[in-house]
Amino acid sequence: QVQLVESGGGLVQAGGSLRLSCVASGSIFNFNIMGWYRQAPGKQRELVAGLTSGSSGLITNYADSVKGRFTISRDNAKNTVYLQMNSLIPEDTAVYFCNIVRVRNGVKLYDYWGQGTQVTVSS
Repeated sequence: QVQLVESGGGLVQAGGSLRLSCVASGSIFNFNIMGWYRQAPGKQRELVAGLTSGSSGLITNYADSVKGRFTISRDNAKNTVYLQMNSLIPEDTAVYFCNIVRVRNGVKLYDYWGQGTQVTVSS
């Protein structure tokens, strides 16, 4: 069992930046899918940024609403996944969740979620 703890959320003015961190209690080396999701009040949870590690190297994908503003990354040595968020807008306000998944031969072996961190962007 791996525990994930997010941090870095808070209140920021529109146009500002935040960096979210997701620290795992164990090694993330073998986890090949990382993701940051968010859920705003009254809305479904949505994928914001994804990072897949495979034979082709690292592949990132972003929701259209955050492309060019958010960047996902991982640091295996620190067992941490990051989400750098720039040019924040009020629509980015949500609880942000970290997710790590290990897939092998197309089978999901492990799937862990953090508890979430609140991001509030004021106009």
